[in-house]
Amino acid sequence: MGAAPAILLRDDAALRVFDTRQAGLPVVFQHGLGGDAAQVALNFPDSPSYRRLTVECRAQGGSGAGSGRPFSIDMFADDVLAAADAAGIKHFVAGGISMGAAIALQLAVRYPDRVLGLVLLRPAWAFEAAPQNMRPYVEVAEFIRNGSLDEARDAFAASATAVRLRTEAPDNLASLLGFFGRENAAVFAEVMQAIAADGPGVTRVAATGLAIPTLVIGSGADLVHPLATARGLANVIPNAVFTEVAPKGTDKDRHFAEIRAAIAGFLDARFNNQDQS
Repeated sequence: MGAAPAILLRDDAALRVFDTRQAGLPVVFQHGLGGDAAQVALNFPDSPSYRRLTVECRAQGGSGAGSGRPFSIDMFADDVLAAADAAGIKHFVAGGISMGAAIALQLAVRYPDRVLGLVLLRPAWAFEAAPQNMRPYVEVAEFIRNGSLDEARDAFAASATAVRLRTEAPDNLASLLGFFGRENAAVFAEVMQAIAADGPGVTRVAATGLAIPTLVIGSGADLVHPLATARGLANVIPNAVFTEVAPKGTDKDRHFAEIRAAIAGFLDARFNNQDQS
């Protein structure tokens, strides 16, 4: 991930900000719910052509939770924009994975004078808040809040949701089970419940008004990030490019390689590697 992160103070939350500080196209790229900058590094092409900035959102990665409540996509988007401001990045491509895609979409609609383009990777939301596909996060949060972590993990692993995920989306299940082992599991349960009930705060009408280059990437065998959601967003955002990649649960190496290639191809074709800062 390059240089050590900077620390951005937002209210009483200390947030880790990773900035490659390269001279290329600025891209603000965010992790998914429970992810971190390392997750972003797996998905984003490592190239001097792009300057990537990633904020580890509150209570995720190495960032503090702070006392501000409720956690929300709106709150995280404000933190990300503050990090871009602090880094002196005025114009940027906004992108992200799952929750990060929702943050990017909100930034594009709220700040059309600053966002040059969009990369929406495995989006979990379209326009409605609390989509059914986010329900497993609520269930995990409820188990964490209502029992010891070891017992809670075993109970969730035996639940109907886990049984279905084990068959249809094993990678989703592995991620969810991992949340029981977090050092900050209790506060992260708050984050999961709040974000799973939230949405990007963007209407379908607003999305149809986006006039920026957009790439949407989806994959199959993923119940938390339905392929239909990715296709639907690509159909609504004008002239968006849609790419389907190999499922992560089937072949992780191929999955990440195809994502990095798709993002690199999109950025190179649409922005010609020019420094837009």
